Amino acid sequence: MKSEDQLVHICSRDEWRTAEREGARVPATYAADGFVHLSTPAQVHLPANRLFAGRTDLVLLRLDPDALGAPVKWEPGVPTDPASMLFPHLYGPLPVTAVTAVEEYRPDADGTFPARR
Repeated sequence: MKSEDQLVHICSRDEWRTAEREGARVPATYAADGFVHLSTPAQVHLPANRLFAGRTDLVLLRLDPDALGAPVKWEPGVPTDPASMLFPHLYGPLPVTAVTAVEEYRPDADGTFPARR
């Protein structure tokens, strides 16, 4: 699978543990937004720096897009993102069965998350 075809989701270790117990990840933003925010590995640093700069308790969930069980729509991010960049949004809870790997996701020494593949 090519990097641009992969999907990832950022959450805290505690949020991931809760999802494991409950069978799905339903972020606090889900009720207001109606979807779960996802990214590709190449763009994940943008929301990470915007929302989680300096945090060291995060994990990156690598996802199997075919196991998500709900529609994924590619939509614009925030106005400061590149104009042509679309982010994947999962219009349903994120099932733990769709998670293929859980990786520690730590910022650099300056607190920012670097671009990755």
